[in-house]
Amino acid sequence: MGPMGVIEVAFVGGAEGPWRVLRSEAVIGAGLPSARAVRVIEGEGTPEGDPAWVLRGVTSNERYVSVRDRHRLEAVQQPLGRPEATRAALIPVKKSAEWWSLTQEDRLAVLAERSDHIGIGLEYLPAVARRLHHGRDLGEEFDFLTWFEFAPEHAEAFEELARRLRATEEWRFVEREVDIRLARDRR
Repeated sequence: MGPMGVIEVAFVGGAEGPWRVLRSEAVIGAGLPSARAVRVIEGEGTPEGDPAWVLRGVTSNERYVSVRDRHRLEAVQQPLGRPEATRAALIPVKKSAEWWSLTQEDRLAVLAERSDHIGIGLEYLPAVARRLHHGRDLGEEFDFLTWFEFAPEHAEAFEELARRLRATEEWRFVEREVDIRLARDRR
């Protein structure tokens, strides 16, 4: 744990881990090497063994959420690690240079106003829990790593959420996206 609630996270794809890989697909750009399972390591730690890939990110201050939307999210968002949430999705995304050349205000307008990213996401809460990790801050290959958890009965709702977000203006700035779907046994 870093300062002010910053959490360093490593998503480790390899032969073993509590999350079994159901599928891994390149949505835009190159995919990732094949892995049978994923481990999520929070805090400082070095992945053991010979992983197929390691994706790192940190939780950070909210950059694209208004105070109003933060309160709306906090009112319904569930925590990660719920026993019934035995399905997950890890979606690493790299945005284009065009995205990063926009001002913070312009990126917020695309994401919040024109794409309604938060509004769309709110429609799927509390069934889908999520946490955003920033990889760009660490110089990683993906700018964002979003981790979602949900119960199997909400899998189709999650598919709909992903389809709707990919149809927004925001997604025209995505130059690489991988969609990794996972399952684990009940705790």
